[in-house]
Amino acid sequence: MTVEPMAYPTDESSAPQPEFEVLGARAVRYAAAPVLNLDLQVTEPTGRQVYMIALTIQLMIEPARRTYDDATRANLVGLFGPPERWSVTTRSLVWAQLDVVVPAFTGQTTIAVPINCNYDLEVAAAKYLHSLPDGEAPLALHFNGMIYYPDEHGGLQMVLVPWTKSIDFKMPVSIWKETIGHYFPNTAWVGLRAETLEALQREQVARGLATADDCVRDLLEESGRD
Repeated sequence: MTVEPMAYPTDESSAPQPEFEVLGARAVRYAAAPVLNLDLQVTEPTGRQVYMIALTIQLMIEPARRTYDDATRANLVGLFGPPERWSVTTRSLVWAQLDVVVPAFTGQTTIAVPINCNYDLEVAAAKYLHSLPDGEAPLALHFNGMIYYPDEHGGLQMVLVPWTKSIDFKMPVSIWKETIGHYFPNTAWVGLRAETLEALQREQVARGLATADDCVRDLLEESGRD
């Protein structure tokens, strides 16, 4: 059997022209770490056969694309500064850089794109999502990668996914909260420097308290900031 060498198409207008749409988001119940899935529909409207798409997705949060009540603005001051400066500071936040494979299809297929949900509130994307009480988180997905497909003679062709391929998706905040709540029920996480954690542990022992949470609460009560 003769295998045709892989080549770039001479006429890219004849190459597959995939279109993308997020159908929804859902929490993944059983994983080693918090994960949610985006159900991504990939359509090739001309009906050309596609062997595979090696897809790279840059997942962004677009804070300027939604409104905020006063309480949420207060939660976001630490991330964006005073609300009067938000026209400048509410720029795109990188949530994830994803590499996924779209398997062979003709016409249309749907794949699950796994998104790791970091609950470190020192990470801007996690801090933003944690600060939203409800509603939707405005997301943007920017696509890149390589499409592999057969030419009219059965030879393997490949073409780049155009950089112009981008879509928006309004993800329900409840999906992120459901995901985090499933893996970390009634729990929040903050990053501490090693010496700060050691000092907290010494204070916990000195006060005879069972947990670091009890120690922090005692300290907040003493300061009148509980």
